[in-house]
Amino acid sequence: MVLSRKLDQQHTVFITPMFPQRIRERKIFRYSVILGIGGNVGDVGRRLNHLWVYLGREAQLQRVQSGVILKNPPFGYTQQADFYNTVIEIYTSLQPKALLRLVWRIEKRFGRKRSFPNAPRTLDVDILFFDKRRVNDSELIIPHPHWSSRTSVKIPLRSMNRTFRRHYENLNV
Repeated sequence: MVLSRKLDQQHTVFITPMFPQRIRERKIFRYSVILGIGGNVGDVGRRLNHLWVYLGREAQLQRVQSGVILKNPPFGYTQQADFYNTVIEIYTSLQPKALLRLVWRIEKRFGRKRSFPNAPRTLDVDILFFDKRRVNDSELIIPHPHWSSRTSVKIPLRSMNRTFRRHYENLNV
C-alpha cells in the first residue's frame, strides 16, 4: 500500500512499506552515514524498494532507517521527468573514499549511466553526511555541499527527525 500527500504543485510525499522504515538492530559498524537517493528513469519506486533490500544484503554496511519518498521537479537540466528522492541512514566501517567506490558500484548495478551533469538517471546515490567528519577533495565533499538548499533532501531527512538533528547540530551549517 502506498500513501501519498501533495505538499504543493510540485512536491508529493509518498509513504510505502519500506519508506520510511527503521530497523532496530545493534550497531555493528563504526560510522553513521546518511545517503541521498534518487532517480527519474523507469519504475523508480520499485527500484528504491530493490535498493533497500539490496543494501540489507550488503556485507559492508548495515541499514538503519529510511525517510519518506519525495516526488519533486528536476533542477539544473529541467527537460526531464520529475525525480523521486529519499534518504537512507546506514552504518559502515568503510572510510569515505571506500564507501564512495561502493556507492558507484551500486549505482552501476542499478543501471546508472553518467552522460552529463544533472542528466536523467535510474539511480543516484550521494553521501550527504559521514558521521561527524568533513571531507573536501576532488572526488568527494562531505557534508554534501548542496544538501541544505535541496527540498529533495530536507523533507526526507526531516522524516528521520532524530538523525537529522544529530547531524545538523554537530555540523553547525
